[in-house]
Formats: sequence, C-alpha cells, structure tokens
Amino acid sequence: MKRRGRIETCPCSGLGKMAAYIARRMVHMIPLLLGISLVSFGVMQLAPGDFLDELRLDPVISPETIEQMRASFGLDQPAYVQYIRWLWRILHLDFGYSFSWKVPVTWLISTRLLNTLILSVSALLFAWTLAIPIGVYAATHRYSTGDKILTIFAFLGISIPNFFFALLLLYLAYLTGWLPIGGMTSIDFDFLPWWGKALDLARHLVIPTVVLGTATMALLMRQMRAQMLEVLQQDFIRTARAKGLAGAVVTWRHAVRNAINPLISIFGLELGGILSGAAVTEIVVGWPGMGQLTLDALLKKDYYLVMGILMMSSVMLIIGNLIADLLLAWSDPRIRYD
Repeated sequence: MKRRGRIETCPCSGLGKMAAYIARRMVHMIPLLLGISLVSFGVMQLAPGDFLDELRLDPVISPETIEQMRASFGLDQPAYVQYIRWLWRILHLDFGYSFSWKVPVTWLISTRLLNTLILSVSALLFAWTLAIPIGVYAATHRYSTGDKILTIFAFLGISIPNFFFALLLLYLAYLTGWLPIGGMTSIDFDFLPWWGKALDLARHLVIPTVVLGTATMALLMRQMRAQMLEVLQQDFIRTARAKGLAGAVVTWRHAVRNAINPLISIFGLELGGILSGAAVTEIVVGWPGMGQLTLDALLKKDYYLVMGILMMSSVMLIIGNLIADLLLAWSDPRIRYD
C-alpha cells in the first residue's frame, strides 16, 4: 500500500472521501499553526532589544513618551502575556497593529500581497511551462548535443545566485534600454489606458520573472529528465512500444504521466514558498512586494507584522502541500483518498 500523507491506495473514491480528507487536513492545520506561532514568537523574543530602541537614541523624544509607547504596544508585559494577547486577537481575525507603520497588519499585508502573488505566479508559469518539455526532450535525446547544452544551462541556472543574476539583467536593461530598470510600473502608469497598463506591467515583470523562474526551471528540468530516464526503462513502456504505439504517444501519454508525480510534490512546496521565495529578488529589482516589507519588519523588530507574515506563509505552505496531494490523486489513478 502506497502512502503519501493520508492518501493511500483504495478500491473506491469519490467526492465524499475527498471532502473528508480535506476536512481532516484542515483540522490538523490548527495545532500545527499553533506550534509554529509559539516557536516563532519565542525566537523573536530571544533577539535583544525591541522596536523602541531606535527611538531611545533620539534626544527629542522624552523617556516618558517612550514608556507610554511601550505600554501602548504591550511591550512592558512578559513575553507569555504578549503571546496570549496576540493569540486572542488572532482568534478574532485581528493580526494587531504594525509598530512602525501605525496601521493594521492585515491591511498592510494586503497592500503588498497581490504584488508578490503576481510576480510569483508569473515565475511559476515561466518555470513549469519550459521545464517539462525541456526535461522530456533531454531524456528522450540522452547524451545528444542538445542534452549536453541544456545540462550546462541547467547547472548555470542552479549555480548563479538570484541577486547576482538580477543585477546582471538590470545592467543589461540599462545598456540596451529594452526593459525598465526596476520597479513595478512606470511614472505615467495611472494615465495609460487599460491595455497600456497591462503592457507596462508585463514589461516590468520580465526581469524578476526570469530571475525567479530560471533557477526553478533548471531544477525541474533536471528532475524531469531523471524521472523520465527511469520510467523509459520500465516494462510497461517496452510493452507500449511493442504494441506499435507512436513514439509521441508513448512519451507523453504513458511516460510523462508516470514521471511527473515527484514534480507535483515539488509544486506543492513551491506554492507554499510563494511569499518567501521572491523576497531577495523583490528587494534587488525594487518590486513593491512582501520582500522589502518583511526585511523592514525584521530590522525594526515589528513583532506583530513579522508574525502576520510568518503565519500567512505557513498557511500557504500547508495549503500548498494539500493541493499537491490532491493533484497526485488526480494524476495517478492508483492513489485514492482514505
């Protein structure tokens, strides 16, 4: 019996079993998120100082004012009291207020989340659209000149750090003038028609999408190639060829369908890391997403904002793995919910 999480081989399946499986995973998510929040809050408390340390260096701000702010932020309470108060707010869907921005954390994250989602989804589409066919080609043309060239490019894509690759592309954009240098939109974005806005956004997306997608594409391509080489040596592939099936049918209908399962698991992890994966690239290219916001929150010890970002990332990671399990059951008829 083959297990993955709570999905296993079963002679029957249906919407009822799928709904029950999803419900169980949602219930399991509660203690998991509770543990993540407890550990994260405890680790942040280990860092020396707090948000008010920088304000104490300003001679204009009196010590009385600092103490009033400390009390209003709840920083004068023990760590366990701060955590309980924060957890009580979370139960009421209130992530608290940002110390540095003076606005609700939920509103602040929502202003940046869409930008990061646009970039991350664009990078995922770029990587997966290219990686699968390239990996299949490399496997079916093993040790050919094309396979060797693709392998070299894959190793380069894996080896080059994202921030360095981003700087190279920004410099190339500066020399050629073909693409914008950083940012998400142009200065005159608000005055453009809808199609002009879409085109302007697409032009700004090119560099960060290529930077984020290249490393992922290289890893997926190598993984797909390795899986295809293993599947192509199995007996059912030889049987399909002996029956006279066309090479394309054998490759895409039989081999790819069995080789893609491990990549679906990787997709779940990538979907879960969609917020954190783009952080460094966003900072380098000036993309106004969650990356710069997370860095500022950590440097300023903005506890509630950091916790809000961490919890949202954790939820997406859990949901990403759930989606991966559901996709595995959909792609492989041998896997059922139980």
